[in-house]
Amino acid sequence: MDRRAFLNQTALTTAACTLPSLALAADSPLSEHRIDRVEFRTVSVPWPRQVGRNSTKGIHGQGPTRLRVCVLHTNRGATGWGQTQGKTGKAEQLLELVQGKSIAELIDPRTGITSDKYHAIDIPLHDLAGVILERPVWALAGADEPRLTKVYSGMIYFDDLDPADNPAGIDQVLENCRWDYEYGYRQLKVKIGRGTKWMPPKVGLQRDIDVVKAIHQAFPKVEILVDGNNGFTVDTMIAFLDGIADVPLFWIEEPFHETVTDWTRLRDYLVANGRKETLRADGEAKPDFATLERLQRDHTLNVRLEDICGHGFTRWRHQMPRLTRQGIAASPHTWGTALKTVYAAHFAAAYGNAPTIEGVTTRGGDVGFGENKIVHAQFHPSHQPGFGLALPS
Repeated sequence: MDRRAFLNQTALTTAACTLPSLALAADSPLSEHRIDRVEFRTVSVPWPRQVGRNSTKGIHGQGPTRLRVCVLHTNRGATGWGQTQGKTGKAEQLLELVQGKSIAELIDPRTGITSDKYHAIDIPLHDLAGVILERPVWALAGADEPRLTKVYSGMIYFDDLDPADNPAGIDQVLENCRWDYEYGYRQLKVKIGRGTKWMPPKVGLQRDIDVVKAIHQAFPKVEILVDGNNGFTVDTMIAFLDGIADVPLFWIEEPFHETVTDWTRLRDYLVANGRKETLRADGEAKPDFATLERLQRDHTLNVRLEDICGHGFTRWRHQMPRLTRQGIAASPHTWGTALKTVYAAHFAAAYGNAPTIEGVTTRGGDVGFGENKIVHAQFHPSHQPGFGLALPS
């Protein structure tokens, strides 16, 4: 299915969503449950390997081994949990905000949290509502079945440059790609921009070109996405694209910080050089919302990327119907933890309109992911209540 057909279809499916009658009932179980305890715990969701540098940041490490999460308890014994966002203070301070309130006062399954005051616990509240209503989060928005989408590995970094005293070279990048391929991915997002900080500009640009070409040669059936982390100018991005002219690209992400002039020039180049269908994605890092809105009016930008937690699960829910009507796709940023990939997968399963989601792989941690997994290169969200994620005992 081409991109236009994909967006038209998702517009129809999103418009067809209706809320389950249980969530609308005046005597919904959400009204019977009240918050009586809040706790913070730590969970381990490490990555399967060390992740190296990108265009602006150093070695990312092994992933979160002590990730702080919030657990909400109700007076009737229900529990919901998840990552928090922003400043939550101590458990006692958060409890003061929500103690005694019914879950129906805090979250409406049709739309999300009832006030921005609860933004920090947006994810835990969605999980809790799903648990109480005995529905997966994707079903809270009215989907009868989850809409499945592709999933890409977001872990192809500059591992050719390390260790600094004996760089592993491109073979290390290919080894990482092979691991991800065997894990189940059929899309790989490749970080580019070595010449921004870590190598001389021309040498780094050539290495970017060589890496992408080597991946395409080794995995010709894999779809490649590239992410510049705002490390390029329009001219250097065009030079990179000229260097990989024979390599198809699924999308280009954040080549530079968004401006109308730069993105328009790049779009025109892509259209003129046989890459009209390459998706153009932005909005992750310090998004300029006014500029993003302007860029999507004429589809210069056609995929929005704000973070699933930082931007907010509820804000995404409010935003998605409008994006769908405009023919703009969405793929909420999830980098950092595999939990966020699950949250984004439930979101995409509810609303559609996601060409792919970002996969953050975990291995050896203590969270139970249950039915949330990759099957045939698509992410299948759990059918269990809430997000279907189990806290360690």
